[in-house]
Amino acid sequence: MKKSKHSETQILNMLSENEKGRKVSDLCREHGISQAAFYNWKSKYGGMQPNQLKKLKDMENELSQYKKMYAELAHQNHVLKDVCHRKKALRPAEKRELVDYARTEHKMSLRQACILFALSTSVYYYKAKRKPEDAEIRDKLAELAELHSQWGFWMMHYHLRENHHRWNHKRVYRIYTEMGLNLRRKYKKRLPARIKEPLVQPLELNMTWSMDFMSDGLECGRRFRTFNIIDDYNRESLNITLDTSINGKRVKRELDKLIGWRGTPERLRVDNGPEFLSDVLQQWGENHGIELVYIQAGKPSQNGYIERFNRTYRTEVLDNFAFETLDQARMLTLAWMWIYNNVRPHSSLGYRPPVRFLESRLGPGDFPTLQKDENLSYKSLVLTVAS
Repeated sequence: MKKSKHSETQILNMLSENEKGRKVSDLCREHGISQAAFYNWKSKYGGMQPNQLKKLKDMENELSQYKKMYAELAHQNHVLKDVCHRKKALRPAEKRELVDYARTEHKMSLRQACILFALSTSVYYYKAKRKPEDAEIRDKLAELAELHSQWGFWMMHYHLRENHHRWNHKRVYRIYTEMGLNLRRKYKKRLPARIKEPLVQPLELNMTWSMDFMSDGLECGRRFRTFNIIDDYNRESLNITLDTSINGKRVKRELDKLIGWRGTPERLRVDNGPEFLSDVLQQWGENHGIELVYIQAGKPSQNGYIERFNRTYRTEVLDNFAFETLDQARMLTLAWMWIYNNVRPHSSLGYRPPVRFLESRLGPGDFPTLQKDENLSYKSLVLTVAS
C-alpha cells in the first residue's frame, strides 16, 4: 500500500476543520487531495482525538506482536507434533538431527529450531574430533581383557604405562567404558550344601526354634521389617521384633534377651538370608552350643512352621491394619502375640491355643511364656487403628 504524504496528525487537523464548518472541496484543494481520499480518512479517523490515535497505534503494534508470537508458537507446535513419534532426543547428536529435520521439512530458522529442542547453537556447530589412535587403545584393552579377565581398569592402565603407552587415563577410561569392560560380572551365590531334614514336631519344649523375616510398610510409605521366632513344639510365638533395619548383631541381641527368660534352645531352624549367614550369628551359636539348621536354598517348605505363622501374622495384623507409626505397629503386634498364644485356637494342636496345649502336656505354670501387658488392650488398639 502506498504511504500517504500526510501524517496522521495532519489528517486529524483537516477533519477537525471540516467539523468546524469548512467545506470539503476547499480542504481538498488546499491540501491537494481528492474528495474520495478525504472521505476514506473521515470513515477511519472521524471523531478521533490525537491521544486516542496514539492508543490505537499502540494497540495495533501490540496486536502485531501477538500475531507474530502466535505464529511462532503454532509453527513450533506443528513441528513438535511431527517429531513426537520419534525416540526422545537426549544426546546432542540426536538433537542435531531434529534441528536439521525442522529446518528442511518445516522451513524453521536455525535459532528457533535450537530453542525448540533446547540445543545451543555452538553445540549444533560443534564437530567431534576423535583421534585415530583410539583404534590402537581398543586393541590393547581387548587383548588385556582376553588374557587377564580379572584385571580392572587401573591395573590395565598402569600396565600400559609400563609398556611406554602414555595415554591419558581419562581417555583410556572413556574407551574402556565404551567397550563395556567396566560391567561387573555377576557370579552365582555359592552356598554350602544343605542337607534336607524332615519337618517333624519336636518332642520337648525348646528343642527347635524357627526364625524368619517379613517386610511391610507404614501409611507414609516407610518400610519396616519384622523378625519372628516361634517354638516348633507348640507353635508358640516367642518374639516379633519390628524395626526399619535388622542386621546380624540385632538378631543376636534379640536372641540373648529371649534366652534370658525362655531358656536356651538346642537348634535354630533358619533360611539362607544374609543375617543368618553372618559370622556374628554363627559365632554366637558356637559360643552357646546351639546348632544352626539351614534349610535348602529355594525350599521354604522345609521351614513350614514359621512360614505358616508368617501367613497368619500377615493376614490378621499386617494386611488388616494401616499403621501410621512404627510404635503403633509394635503395640498392636505385642497385644496380638498374647491373643495368638492364649486365645486363638490352632488346628494342628487340636484347636487349642499354644499355651493351653502346653498346660495339657506339662501342667499349669511349669514353663515360662509371654505374659500379658495389662496396659495394652487388644480391643482398644484395634479400634484405634481401624478408625
